[in-house]
Amino acid sequence: MSEAPMTSAVCFHDQHYTLDIGQDFLDDAIAGLLNSPKWASPKYFYDYRGSQLFDAICTQPEYYLTRAEEKVLTDRASEIAEVVGENATLIELGSGASRKVRTLLEAVKPRHYLGVDISRDFLIQSTERLAADYPWLDVHAAWADFTSPMHLPSGLDAGGRPVVFFPGSSIGNFTPALARTLLSNLANMLPPGGGLLIGVDRMKDREILEQAYNDAAGVTAAFNRNLLTRYEIELGSDIDPEQFEHRAFLNEAEQRIEMHLVSRKAQTVALGGLRIPFDAGESIHTENSYKYSDEDFKTLAAHAGFESRALWHDPDRLFSVHYFERGSTLEFLPESLIPG
Repeated sequence: MSEAPMTSAVCFHDQHYTLDIGQDFLDDAIAGLLNSPKWASPKYFYDYRGSQLFDAICTQPEYYLTRAEEKVLTDRASEIAEVVGENATLIELGSGASRKVRTLLEAVKPRHYLGVDISRDFLIQSTERLAADYPWLDVHAAWADFTSPMHLPSGLDAGGRPVVFFPGSSIGNFTPALARTLLSNLANMLPPGGGLLIGVDRMKDREILEQAYNDAAGVTAAFNRNLLTRYEIELGSDIDPEQFEHRAFLNEAEQRIEMHLVSRKAQTVALGGLRIPFDAGESIHTENSYKYSDEDFKTLAAHAGFESRALWHDPDRLFSVHYFERGSTLEFLPESLIPG
């Protein structure tokens, strides 16, 4: 990881993501569209436009997750600050606009903040705003794919407890097996006693869940199709995003919401020198959002080396926020996480 000051107030850490992002994106896109059934990796949702659209999703009336999680963080801020302790290093994964973390910053008063995101421009803007708003805070930004193993940058591994903040139930975008691998990578990054504060969506009524991913304003549909816009602009595909319909539904057997892009007609698209056919009604499976009971998620985290220390819910018990500590031994230490 190379390090350089991004501004006078923010230190930027580049994990050399620029060296292979274009080829990785193309390789993953081709692999997904040649598969049966077709799929796409959801980590490519988050270019600058995708990050803006996801921010807009979080404000939609149907999308209860953000409101419920923010309610927990606000109501339980003092309790969270107590378990985190003084002089902490707060590491936010998928930091995006860094709105939720402000409640934590004001309650916890950490010594250091590290925002980690795959969208470089969005990351720079959000961390610069934090540095301006919290001049007492040592602000860092890591342009990185956090689905791969990480280590704490130099200067952030001293002082108080390092605590990973992973909000938004983003852990639900991974299959349980890959979620365990991601959690294990985080445990491997943290010292014994290091913390994990993580938002997890709970299983609930089908109507509530499906409405959350099919907002009336069509923002989630635009977010989903933006992935194909990236194929078009960045990968030189002739794919037309408007020829694909957004569809999201509850797969009750798997306890997950599935998002798909469904071809409106029989068509063939060009990508990477290939011609890839679609049948009418054939879909690209773009994202999952798994829902967990509290005990199921505790078990998953335990297999990755984390011990449960606290658990909070919003008043309607729609959403859970867990606090774990990295145990003294690790059960599972993988070297890499393969998304998709």
